[in-house]
Amino acid sequence: MARERLPGRGCCALRRCLLAAALLLGLRLCAELRRAGPQPPAPSSPPGQAPRPPGSHLQPAPGQRRGASRRQVTYVRSGRRAPAGGGRSGTPEPGCCALRGRPRRKGPRWQIDLQPWAGPAHSLDEEALRFLRYISTIQIACDHMSTDSLATASSPTKKPWSVCLDDRFGLVHQIRVKQCRLYSLGLGSDDTQFEAGMANSGCEVHRFDPSVKSAHVLESERLWYHRLSIDWRDPHPAFAAQKPYSNTRKLGTILNEFGHHKIDVLKADLESAEWKVLENLILEDVLEQIGQLIFEIHLHWPGFEVSGSDSSAVRFWYSLLKELELQDFRLFHSYKDLSKPQLFLKKDIFNASSCYTLGWVNTRWK
Repeated sequence: MARERLPGRGCCALRRCLLAAALLLGLRLCAELRRAGPQPPAPSSPPGQAPRPPGSHLQPAPGQRRGASRRQVTYVRSGRRAPAGGGRSGTPEPGCCALRGRPRRKGPRWQIDLQPWAGPAHSLDEEALRFLRYISTIQIACDHMSTDSLATASSPTKKPWSVCLDDRFGLVHQIRVKQCRLYSLGLGSDDTQFEAGMANSGCEVHRFDPSVKSAHVLESERLWYHRLSIDWRDPHPAFAAQKPYSNTRKLGTILNEFGHHKIDVLKADLESAEWKVLENLILEDVLEQIGQLIFEIHLHWPGFEVSGSDSSAVRFWYSLLKELELQDFRLFHSYKDLSKPQLFLKKDIFNASSCYTLGWVNTRWK
């Protein structure tokens, strides 16, 4: 007699096989996901719109101010400027520094391009004669110059500081509309007639001198004194952390802190630090923010941190001045100070003075 099959026995076996297969598939998927790791969801784009490039989700939404949710950090070589009067201790009070415009910034340079030697012998005579001829040759005529503190018999130590007031260079217009700005860099000099005269003419004058008693002093309506010294480098971060009120800064750093983007006149009497400061202005493209330069240069020794032979030092000086020419600065004023020792690199040679006052105008200045 045939054996009858129990009802439902085949269906149960089939269900068990399907459950086992599903379990194995699930375990395999879990293992694959664990090996691949979590993936961030791709940003979705609206229909009919191209997908956004990588990183576009980090851009601020329209109308949202950049930096509203993150602290803004300003670097010296950055094109972004810190707000005036904020973010750092020791900066001047509001009202001292009005914004004037945003300059165009270039990439940083690390060294200047030295000019070829003046002659095959690489001698001091060759370099010195080329340099002295260069600083004594006016490159552009200025029909209207303002000269203050001319040397006289009664006051032989006073020097002429001249600015070019020709209409084509814009300084006279800035003075008329009371939007002129002058920076004066010095080291304890008592002769401030030039600064006071420019302030009375309508310029906003900032004099930087580490010997000033207070951090920031408004001497008169338009004349500020700051207890700061302009250097060719900023303090080391470790030193700055120990002395947050350090009074040494690069000029680019000062411009960032004050919120100033243009200087109509930069006057400097830095007692042999002018060569390294000028090199820093060139390397960090600060020159394009300056309308006129008035520098007192000292030739009795190479200057701070100018190394090498005497001929190499003079070649370095000459290369710096040629860099000014490449930046469209032209020499309009040269004054040989006969009241100073007639020394050139500690030698009584070439009929040279140890001190000259030179004035350049930026021919691209707007």
